[in-house]
Amino acid sequence: MRTLYHFALHPASRQARIALAETKLKVSESPVNPWQLDKGNWEDFEKVTPEGVPPTLIDVIPNGKVVITGARAICEYANDGSSRHPLLSDDIVERAEARRLADWMDQKFTQEVDAFILHEKVEKAVGGLGAADTSVLREGRAALVQHLGYFCWLLDQRDWLAGRHFSLADIAVAAHISCLDFLGEINWREWPTLKDWYQKVKSRPSMRPLLNDRIPGFRAPRHYTDLDF
Repeated sequence: MRTLYHFALHPASRQARIALAETKLKVSESPVNPWQLDKGNWEDFEKVTPEGVPPTLIDVIPNGKVVITGARAICEYANDGSSRHPLLSDDIVERAEARRLADWMDQKFTQEVDAFILHEKVEKAVGGLGAADTSVLREGRAALVQHLGYFCWLLDQRDWLAGRHFSLADIAVAAHISCLDFLGEINWREWPTLKDWYQKVKSRPSMRPLLNDRIPGFRAPRHYTDLDF
């Protein structure tokens, strides 16, 4: 049995969870909290990964076990390990576009949005680092508007974010968007094109475990679990 160490309200961890579910690879989830190192199964987690940051996938193979760390590596590993449920198109251009957008989320979106909003509203709260800084939140929210507009522009021209097929790009964006939606950071009335896309993504079986996540100290808005919000 595979084991995935993850943190619930964490875009990288959510990418790994969605990708593994989409490819029908059976996995046992083991939650870890990077801000509470003395609790839960953190000691076990540290023994298997030098990075000390989720997500990390442990897979048992004929010659022993393999340790895959990081959302991008785990998502690619899931795709390569399931030919019946591919997460990348056969079209070479679509594959490149999916990887470009996944990298966009890993780098640009993380630096410009998550580093402000998730840090202030999640990391500070979980780590006991004080109240959120409203000026920092404003900066992250301004960047978020630019990114959401870009996603809508892409979806005006495509069925899915990278082209004709659901792909790693949709998984990457959905992972980040779902965290922000959990925090009530997206006014969906302002983004009808993106809302239509997200309704399709939320309806996929791979998203159901995420929608059922409950994080102590946080309460998601009512529409968070609603597939027809």
